[in-house]
Amino acid sequence: MNKRFIVLIDFSEYSSNLIKYACDWSQEANAKILLHHQTHPFLPAFAENEAREYIVQQANDNALEKLKILAHDLIPETIEVAYYVSEIDFHLTLPELLVEPFENLIFIGLKGTGILKKIFLGSVALRIIGNIENTVVAMPKGIDSFSHEKIFVAVGDKKPLNIQQLDNFLKFIDHQNTSITFFHLAKPNEDTTLIKEKLQTLSETYADRFTTNFAIYEANNRLDGIKGVINNKIDEILIVQKGSRILTDQLFSRFLINELVYEGQTPLIVLP
Repeated sequence: MNKRFIVLIDFSEYSSNLIKYACDWSQEANAKILLHHQTHPFLPAFAENEAREYIVQQANDNALEKLKILAHDLIPETIEVAYYVSEIDFHLTLPELLVEPFENLIFIGLKGTGILKKIFLGSVALRIIGNIENTVVAMPKGIDSFSHEKIFVAVGDKKPLNIQQLDNFLKFIDHQNTSITFFHLAKPNEDTTLIKEKLQTLSETYADRFTTNFAIYEANNRLDGIKGVINNKIDEILIVQKGSRILTDQLFSRFLINELVYEGQTPLIVLP
């Protein structure tokens, strides 16, 4: 099945790097690119239906033209690119796109303005991650080139890792020169016997395709330990499971999103 990157564009300062990153990756993964924008036309309260339709169409036409200009400036001609512009909410348009015959990744930019957005990813990103059953690539603004030398997969003790979705994601990754570390963030006094066995099993399962290892970061050194490993700002990808404690627990989500994703400039992959 053909691969496709659905890149959500809002024409902010983050959009160019998001497109560059997706393009760089698409050339390695042989993926098509779909630039998707949701318009927000201003509709006067007492406007007639015909006038409303005209305003919406004008907004969509203008956005489509802006997408094409971005594509012309940033996307090589060797990459197949398509466009989707609509005033309809992403949460209605994305499920329709995802039933089309492609293996999809959804790309969205993370905005680091304001402490709440740093901690909670931003409302649009959170809604998409929470409601769309597809792997999401959430990107901090400072990265414009793709690298996959080191992949870190967070593994929880309660929420099972979605192995099928992890396998689907790894289809987009070249196996050569790629290492995967399965890791767990342990709470204070947590019994890690079972999770260690789980991590070791995962490491052995993927050892025939990647260089693999595993690690457990205890509460008293998790910040220094993980930042020392992941925060190289160049070649890492961080994978987490939707609904896992690492995303939902306030302590861990603050640490993960703020310290690693924003300060460490690490792409965040969220599996459904």
